[in-house]
Formats: sequence, C-alpha cells, structure tokens
Amino acid sequence: MSTPVAAIDCGTNSIRLLIARRDEASGRMVDLERHLEMVRLGLGVDRTGRFDPVAVERTLDAARRYKVLIDHHGVAPEDIRFVATSATRDASNRDVFIDGIREILGITPEVITGQEEAELSFRGAVSTVEGLPDGPALVIDIGGGSTELVLGTDHPTHRISLNIGSVRLTERHLRSDPPTDEEIAAATADIDAMLDQAEQEVPLADTAALVGVAGTVTTVTAVATGIRDYRPDVTHGARLDAGEVERLCLTLLGETREERSRHAVIHPGRIDVIGAGALIWARVVHRVVAAAGITETRTSEHDILDGIALDLLDRVP
Repeated sequence: MSTPVAAIDCGTNSIRLLIARRDEASGRMVDLERHLEMVRLGLGVDRTGRFDPVAVERTLDAARRYKVLIDHHGVAPEDIRFVATSATRDASNRDVFIDGIREILGITPEVITGQEEAELSFRGAVSTVEGLPDGPALVIDIGGGSTELVLGTDHPTHRISLNIGSVRLTERHLRSDPPTDEEIAAATADIDAMLDQAEQEVPLADTAALVGVAGTVTTVTAVATGIRDYRPDVTHGARLDAGEVERLCLTLLGETREERSRHAVIHPGRIDVIGAGALIWARVVHRVVAAAGITETRTSEHDILDGIALDLLDRVP
C-alpha cells in the first residue's frame, strides 16, 4: 500500500473527509475513512456576502474531529489537501475560516475556482462508473452554492461553474413550506437562465452519458430505488429513466419538509434544501434530454472528494 492521503471537501452545506491509499497491485484507490458532516457553512452567504460566525465554528468543530482521524492514520501534513468551494469563494470574511483551518490542520485551505472544482468532480466520477457508453460524458455536480457542468471522455474538454445551488436557491427563492407556485417559477427562471449561459459554453448535444454526482443526485437516486437505509453500493452506478427522474424531482420539490422527512434516506441536513437541488437536477435533465436525446441518467457516489484524493495519490510515492 502507498502512503495515506487525506482529502477534505468543504462546500456550502457539508464538509467531507476521505483518507485513502493506493493499492500497489491493482493501482486502485482504497478508502480508509470516508465521513460527512452537514455544517451549512454557507448559511446566509448569498444574502450577506459573509460567513455566519456560528456556521464557521460548526465547521471548525468538524475539522477538529477530522484531525483526530488524520492523525490516527499517520497522514503527513504535506499529504493533506483541504479544498473549499462556492461559499468560501463568495464570503468577504473568508480569512477567519481559513485561519481557523490552518490552526487546526497545519495547512492552508485552497479556495479553488469553479473550473477546477468541475475538473476534480469529473475525474472522481467518470473513473468509477462502469458501463458508460462511448462518447463524451456530461458530469453534473450540484452543490449547495454552485453547480458544475463538465463534458469530456478521458479528460474534460468543456466546463462551466454556475452560481446556482441547493442552499443558494432555497435562501433566494424557496422560503415557504411547501414552496409556492410563484417561488418555484422564480427559481426555475433563475436556473434556466444559468443553463442558457451554460449551453453557450458546453455543447450539451454531444452528451452520450449524463452522470450526476453529490448529495442532491445521490439522494434523489436513493429515493427512486425505494431503499430504506442509505446504501452507496445501490446508488453508485444506478441507471434511472430520465422522465422518472424529472417527475420524482418535482414531487420532492412540492412536498412539505415534514413529508420529505418521511423518506428515511434523506439526510436531516438536506430536508430543507433538497427541493431546490431537485429542481436544478430536473431542469438539467430536461435540457440535456432535449439537446442530446438521452433516455437515462447515471449516478456516481464518487465526485470532487475522490478527485482530490486521486490528485494527491498521483503526487506521493
């Protein structure tokens, strides 16, 4: 086994840790630890442009727990990579958060661009989903603050990051429980305008496979499969009819938070924002079906977090 590495992905809604090694015989990445905590770091950032101090402290507490695991596996500081995405890009007081992480982990977090976020998500997703058709795959990463679209075969050829995400759209438009028709119309217009922009830069008609990653898509997939307990071995690689995906997304959007909580596979930290994420996924699926004529979606449990770890493993002996 190779030297262990630690990848941390800190987004708008969650902070995740992956500690992994590379198996020397197969060359494949082997998980040692994989954890997620819902910290909602990006709470209010779309409105205020600043981090909420309580949200920062929640996130730093999670980082302290991750530090215990990193030390347990003997990961050297130079083999840790902490990546911060949409919320940290947008927050004017990000230095408070960055300084806190530096004090806890002994490394400086990287506030990466949406373009790099897209590339890392692409690598994590397409390297693990089997049975994709020949031709370009379009990977969609729906986060709390942004959504990335990246198209390519072995490597990305087109990419874009859009300022729409499950937390951002919930705070901006979907405030009622359940959302009103007017709120849904406003959110849909916001998403569609962003997708108009995306279609100018990413040739959606070239899509041979539509692969969704991250919490919104994996949650929708889990609900679609009917499982009671969340099982990544069931959701990873899942094939779903595109029309059914759209219908289920709109059903989740229209439910009350109490009704969503009855789906045992929806993490409590996603109950209030899964409707917005589902709406984004529905509009993306609709747009790609119209452009490329695909009939199904694929789901990957592996995304930017895996891309970060793979990038680290490329650097170590």
